[in-house]
Amino acid sequence: MPPPIRAPSHHRRRSTNSLEGQRGTLRTSKATLHGDIGIRDRIHHLTWAWFTLTMSTGGIALLLARTPHKFNGLTIIGDCVFVLDLLFFLGLCIAISTRFILFPKAFMSSLRHPTESLFFPTFWISLANVLSNIQEYGVPKCGSWLVVTIRLLYWVYIACTFLVAVGQFFFLFTGKPLTIQDFTPAWVLPVFPVMLSGTVAAIISPTQPPEQALPILFAGATFQGLGISISTYMFSIYLSRLMTLGLPRPDTRPGMFIAVGPPAFTALTFLGISQSLANIYPAYTTVSGVSHPEIIADIFRIVALSAAIFLWATAFWFFSIAFVSVLHGVFTQGITFHLVWWAFVFPNVGFTICTINIGEALMSEGILWLSSVMTVLLVVVWLFVGTMHFRAVWKKQILWPGKDEDHDQ
Repeated sequence: MPPPIRAPSHHRRRSTNSLEGQRGTLRTSKATLHGDIGIRDRIHHLTWAWFTLTMSTGGIALLLARTPHKFNGLTIIGDCVFVLDLLFFLGLCIAISTRFILFPKAFMSSLRHPTESLFFPTFWISLANVLSNIQEYGVPKCGSWLVVTIRLLYWVYIACTFLVAVGQFFFLFTGKPLTIQDFTPAWVLPVFPVMLSGTVAAIISPTQPPEQALPILFAGATFQGLGISISTYMFSIYLSRLMTLGLPRPDTRPGMFIAVGPPAFTALTFLGISQSLANIYPAYTTVSGVSHPEIIADIFRIVALSAAIFLWATAFWFFSIAFVSVLHGVFTQGITFHLVWWAFVFPNVGFTICTINIGEALMSEGILWLSSVMTVLLVVVWLFVGTMHFRAVWKKQILWPGKDEDHDQ
């Protein structure tokens, strides 16, 4: 009987190594399925979308400073929320820097990724909130040095965010093509930070000297116009997508609230600028051909109020569509937590402050009380989303391979 044919020793070793490799892969997959991955791997999936947390927390602090019906201790609560926002922001900056240090290729990949890159502007929106809250909580307690500092920071902010608006859209135009069925209101986020320079201008201008406040207001109006124009163009595609393809997936529908932001923030910017102009004209006149500069502020105030009411109605329509769509998704299919849930908060901060400004302009106590109720509800929503955010991290629903904005398309 002939002896059995044996494979060469190097072939046997190769087969053994291959089997060991497969076993190693199986062990790795099994470990991942059971949730046995380290902090380093979880940090790898900490995306730019995490700054929606600070974007919303800073918005709540600003809202508490602007709410019309205050009680004793509300300012202290606002101070605490602002400090909490600063701590969150610093912690996220350290965490995402750690991610990019541990994984050097992740930075450029995050800016080119068709999903994660859309949330890069949330970092800059968080900075806009920081500037606004410094004005609200810091300037009244500090000297003139902070007024000068915040003015310089404002001009740096405008320059950086305009570059973001250009560069981020360029990356989107030259990266992986996006289709109409992929469209969400998050596509307008790259222009959102520079648009918010108008809101910041309206907030910081009252404490600036007239000769400094005027260029700040003009710059704010300029880039607010840029933001609302781009948003209008993009929302025409968004409405076409809804009409032809229906509602997005239930778990992404909270992002529909992003559409509330551009008209709401534009409205409150117009009203804020019109109020600040009263401190500038007629004492400081730079408009050629105007023989009665004392009427400039009044005319702009009337036009701004009319435009604000017009835009408020648009924001309310987008809010209603998003609200009904989310409820439909909850009751028909259910939704799981994603960081886009923070869209429940930040765009509606602008909507609520816009309501406050309209109530003050019309001297309507009813509208002011409505805005106070909206403030309370928004704080409750902020606490709810924050709780669900913590729970999602604990339950491994986010900060986990394949479950964050950096997953492969």
